[in-house]
Amino acid sequence: MANLVEIRDLRVAFDGVPVLHGINLDVAPGEALGLVGESGCGKSVTWLAALGLLPSKARIEGSVRLEDEEICNAPRTTLESVRGGRIAMIFQDPSSALNPVIRVGRQLCEALRLHKGLRGQAAKDEALRLMDMVGIPDARGRFGLYPHEFSGGQCQRVMIAMALAGEPDLLIADEPTTALDATIQAQILDLLARLRGEMGMATVFISHDLGAVAQICERVCVMYAGRIVEQGRVDQLFGMPRHPYTRGLFDALPRLNGPRAPLVPIRGTVPDPRDPPPGCAFAPRCSRAQDFCDQAVPEMLPQPDGRLLACAFPVPEEPATARQLEEMAQ
Repeated sequence: MANLVEIRDLRVAFDGVPVLHGINLDVAPGEALGLVGESGCGKSVTWLAALGLLPSKARIEGSVRLEDEEICNAPRTTLESVRGGRIAMIFQDPSSALNPVIRVGRQLCEALRLHKGLRGQAAKDEALRLMDMVGIPDARGRFGLYPHEFSGGQCQRVMIAMALAGEPDLLIADEPTTALDATIQAQILDLLARLRGEMGMATVFISHDLGAVAQICERVCVMYAGRIVEQGRVDQLFGMPRHPYTRGLFDALPRLNGPRAPLVPIRGTVPDPRDPPPGCAFAPRCSRAQDFCDQAVPEMLPQPDGRLLACAFPVPEEPATARQLEEMAQ
């Protein structure tokens, strides 16, 4: 089956400072793909660059193909036909993504007019249907309310409804649960999983929450300092992480069962993109680093189990985090 989206050698620089260093990524139709990593590793920038949403000072190179159409640095008219219609994006903070002085119903109707050409009563009926679909109670009574009259979780549901207005082939969820409490987070994750199953759309889930990624994704890409360092199925990466950075993310998680033990944080900080280390970007923080790691950037190579890995000295194949995966699932 042909991929829905293919990203090849995507590079981004701000004011001459490189922040993405050749991202290669595929999304298949109907697939749920997770992107994980620390803040500043390039997760959101990858998709903002693909959709032409970065400021003019950003220099973008590479290829982003939506089926047979090139959309990287495409004309504005091309991108406007893709955004919302073929690819929709849910942003991290729903309260800032919604216009505070326009009623929610009008904002939904505007999205339907742009993407489906609906107006008047037809647009209102479809907006109410979308509000019901995403679980907003008393949709008809709340149609005329302003965003501040909704809770944070309900605002996120409104944003999901707006994203679904164009019936997209790909939904990009950029940390959609970060600003919500734990109970509402679970509800939003269940909603995204249900909508994906009902509509058959692909989903890219960008998150710091490894448990959330394990819950709704089939494949995971781990990013660090503007590069993908490990990629594979959820059961591979969560059951047996091979890259030292991926292993470090799991070692920093608290255990829910068993005796208490100190957390094992990843020492150091993410490197400054204006002054990157030579060779592997993770080498200054890596307990397995050797002299070779300071000399060359490791290539992303296929492994016997099917995953892709960019590390010269990976973690031995030991299912050291299987217990943590079980605890997260609880």
